Amino acid sequence: MPEKPPFVHLHNHSDFSLLDGASKIESLVDAALAMGMPSLALTDHGNLFGAIQFYGMARKKGLKPILGCEIYVAKESRHKKTGGGDQSNHLVLLAENLDGYHNLIRLASYGYLEGFYYKPRIDKELLSQYGSGLIALSACLKGAVPQKLLMEQPDAALAEAMALRDIFGPENFYLELQDHNLPAQRRINPAIIEMAQKTGIPLVCTNDSHYLRREDSVAHDVLLCIGTGKVVAQADRMRYETDQFYFKSPEEMKEIFKDVPE
Repeated sequence: MPEKPPFVHLHNHSDFSLLDGASKIESLVDAALAMGMPSLALTDHGNLFGAIQFYGMARKKGLKPILGCEIYVAKESRHKKTGGGDQSNHLVLLAENLDGYHNLIRLASYGYLEGFYYKPRIDKELLSQYGSGLIALSACLKGAVPQKLLMEQPDAALAEAMALRDIFGPENFYLELQDHNLPAQRRINPAIIEMAQKTGIPLVCTNDSHYLRREDSVAHDVLLCIGTGKVVAQADRMRYETDQFYFKSPEEMKEIFKDVPE
């Protein structure tokens, strides 16, 4: 039997995920190397501000950098800027090659120049134009597929998955599994696995890393309060419900996802 490839983190936020990520880029690179990972992705929210620093740092230290972005995709058109609130879903994009990196730059730029409404947003029209050379992951609970599953709309979730597979191609779209000990994830993960089995869309297991160590969750919570204009004592504020959004070791990830070792 051939040896299984080592685990690589494909969903990571640095402090360039402004007031939401708490990890320094050099610390992420050093942690990946210390854990024996050959590669690492950087997928900050809506921007590529850390891409050059990450690329240079990783190459200098002997780690293969994967340039990416957790992009905001407007639920309708990027040009619609009414209604307030959250008008987007998340989608993780990874550059497969130079063409993909150029398209990632285009998409991130259009998000600010044309789609900005609370956040830098793109839409499926832009994804269809600039999807070549990119690998897409269905993202966290804020992704379009998980959102439909949470609303108990399996047919709509399947339609979203198939639309993304059509945009990126059957080899370049993955259903993303996460488990941060959140009830919502535990509820929909079986449905995501079933969807993968029915459609042949491959699975990828990630950990939505926003800080380096588990004990950093307290400092990260303070950072969120700064970003949202709240105080820690407030009950009705944005918060991460668990302390599991840290940079986990390959051994921890294999234990969490032992039911889907592939």
